Amino acid sequence: MFENVTPDSIVYLDRLAATDLGHSYKGRMLDELGVRPGQTVVDLGCGPGTDLNALAEAVTATGTVIGVDHDQAAVDAARERTAGQGTVAVHLGDIQDLQLADHTADRARTDRVLQHVTDPVLALREIHRVLRPGGRIVMGEPDWDTLTIDHPDSDLSHSYTQYVTDKVIRNARIGRQLPRLSAEAGFEVPTVIPVTPVFRDVQAADKILGLERTTQRAVTAGYFTDEAARRWLDHLAGGPFLAAVTFYIVVAES
Repeated sequence: MFENVTPDSIVYLDRLAATDLGHSYKGRMLDELGVRPGQTVVDLGCGPGTDLNALAEAVTATGTVIGVDHDQAAVDAARERTAGQGTVAVHLGDIQDLQLADHTADRARTDRVLQHVTDPVLALREIHRVLRPGGRIVMGEPDWDTLTIDHPDSDLSHSYTQYVTDKVIRNARIGRQLPRLSAEAGFEVPTVIPVTPVFRDVQAADKILGLERTTQRAVTAGYFTDEAARRWLDHLAGGPFLAAVTFYIVVAES
């Protein structure tokens, strides 16, 4: 019923992008980005290049797309996947210390990246520095504090969410914080779009949430007893199942 082995990070990113949820929110982010032919777009935390080809199509042959990621394996995969795109360049780098000149980009995007960085405010200031006046960034981040998984024992649901927010995700509430943090970094924030996917299939949810793996880690951390973990997982496996989490798309302008 549950996936026991942690998937490779590239496999995980590809799998999420291929879902209806991935197609939907990524399409909405691209729409909000409003890329025009000839522009320079930076994809910060580009991973294996999932979105680079769509960005290259939007800027056309007259524009430039720059992918940046901190993971060499992801950079190698992104370079391989965009080898035929003359407008795309992919670099190994740190979103908090971008090796890009001031005011060189018209558009930027981050997709589930800021929840993991050490200092989101520093990253936002770097992005503000790199964007030209009037430039735009579109960011997509979950608020893991809104994670709701139905269970007859609501205390178990609360413990699971608390473990995720306390221990699993570095910046677990970044979704709700992004408008404020963006303003503090010098951006105007004209648009905030909440997206709340609802999962009714436990196996589909497990492929994104890693339900059993996370539960076992919660036992080790003292958030669940072994008996509570068994009751929790038994009900999730037996159903009916429902989980939801709010994902924020935030549009900010320099």
